[in-house]
Amino acid sequence: MTLPVHYIDYFKWGILGAFFLVLLIQLIFYYVIYLKVLVKRRNVQKENHPISVIICARNEAENLLVNLPSILEQKHTDYEVIVVNDCSTDNTEKVINEFTKKYKHLRSTVINPDIKFSHGKKLAVTLGIKAAKNEWLVFTDADCKADSDQWLNRLQEHFTEDKQIVLGYGGYERRRGLLNAYIRYDTMMIALQYLGFALSGMPYMGVGRNLAYRKSLFFKNKGFARHYDLQSGDDDLFVNETATKKNVAVVTHAESHTTSIPKLSRKEWFRQKKRHFTTAGKYKPKHKLFLSLEPISRLFFYLFFGILAGLNISAIFVAGAFAFRLLSQLIILKLAMNKLKIKGILLFLIIFDVISLFINFNIYLSMTVFSTKKTRWK
Repeated sequence: MTLPVHYIDYFKWGILGAFFLVLLIQLIFYYVIYLKVLVKRRNVQKENHPISVIICARNEAENLLVNLPSILEQKHTDYEVIVVNDCSTDNTEKVINEFTKKYKHLRSTVINPDIKFSHGKKLAVTLGIKAAKNEWLVFTDADCKADSDQWLNRLQEHFTEDKQIVLGYGGYERRRGLLNAYIRYDTMMIALQYLGFALSGMPYMGVGRNLAYRKSLFFKNKGFARHYDLQSGDDDLFVNETATKKNVAVVTHAESHTTSIPKLSRKEWFRQKKRHFTTAGKYKPKHKLFLSLEPISRLFFYLFFGILAGLNISAIFVAGAFAFRLLSQLIILKLAMNKLKIKGILLFLIIFDVISLFINFNIYLSMTVFSTKKTRWK
């Protein structure tokens, strides 16, 4: 059976129209959401605020030795550092005690193992918050180091009367290998989204590698009560619950960044990503809707482009549209690399743009269909 000519025309025009629609969605993400992060200006508020930095550590002796000095030697004039030793079986406690002798503003608390009671990171975070003396809390991880001794000062510039949450950027060390390049690319794209959406008035998450909020906000929200059963969510779900378009600030200055040690094997990284994915389903419906638009529109952009190219439909316009998105992508992501101090991934951008769709789908599938056990925070 042969379709009437006008049906074929409808199909061609439908595919063409859908292609330009998903292209428009993609360009909105790049020129409206991502670009906001790149043009963000530094806040110049100079008021001094006492700060409590909270770090949860489980078997992190080696990481604390390397990274803790960058936190303890900040130029901020009034701050304390609280390390929560969460059931460590290595030399974590010994390392903390040695640092305490040198740094008087370092404090610690210990969670001892209990075979009758298991817990996740949220208990350690909660105990650290309860031990904190100050209203403004800053969070980072034991495997993170501050990129500058001005880290706390740059965050503090956004501690204004009307703000309760400050979102920062936490990157990963550059190392050899394709996995490392992809981890840093993935981290950059996630940052462009959560920082860009926050600057657009729709904050939906933060990362515990570089996050600040008020102690009073934590207790007003009853801590992590609504998602305590989840191993993850001490950072992104808390922000998702408490953030509004008016109470969140974003800091992107190079001196405000932290850098973490990346996973070295695909298995470890895959497990980490699965843990992060467990919280996405708990986001507010509007956040899940808007976040899903980017990967879905990207998937159909490539799909429709392939169909149109194969059928040779409006070849010049389609090729021009593809080239315009590609050029926009390269320019904006290169600017993002400069802003966030990321090197060595420019040549992989287009490849990662495509394969990330399949990687994230594979992680989602393994988590929802084939998962047989709960994820752990350590």
